[in-house]
Amino acid sequence: MEVVQPIRSVEKLERMKAALRKRSERDWFLLVMGINVGLRIGDLLKLHVRDVRNKSHIRIIEGKTKKKKRFPINSELREIINAYTKGMPDSAPLFLSYRTKQNIGRVQAYRILNYAAAEVGLVEIGTHTLRKTFGYHFYRKYKDVALLQEIFNHSAPSITMRYIGINQDIIDEAVGGFHL
Repeated sequence: MEVVQPIRSVEKLERMKAALRKRSERDWFLLVMGINVGLRIGDLLKLHVRDVRNKSHIRIIEGKTKKKKRFPINSELREIINAYTKGMPDSAPLFLSYRTKQNIGRVQAYRILNYAAAEVGLVEIGTHTLRKTFGYHFYRKYKDVALLQEIFNHSAPSITMRYIGINQDIIDEAVGGFHL
């Protein structure tokens, strides 16, 4: 398994959104939803319209930890969700596979993200990139590693910092400016 990175550049993130939106509303929504809720891809892909439409929170039992999770949906994302799900039945998968008529799988999600990443020149992108991107930008805005640790259910702040790529940024900056 290769290490994947968060999408650090807001400009490249916006370009990825644009590339996906031209291609497919579903693919665009996968990126937007993923970077705004910070769920693991397996939990995100299991969602149905009824789980998010007209809701203030996403309530799930995490697949990996089997813990209950209640995650707020901000007002901007709520508007996007309502527009995206308009006309869809409550029982519909949120990320409908055009082929199987079920939820798309991890492999398809990976292909979607890598298509958009290639369009903007990013590498080291995978399905965890969505969650890591959420964490990276959350941390950059609030500088609250303890809260992010709680959101991600990590056991230590150091794990959270390494997971979202902040440690690598610090190393790159320090070593990049060091010379003898």
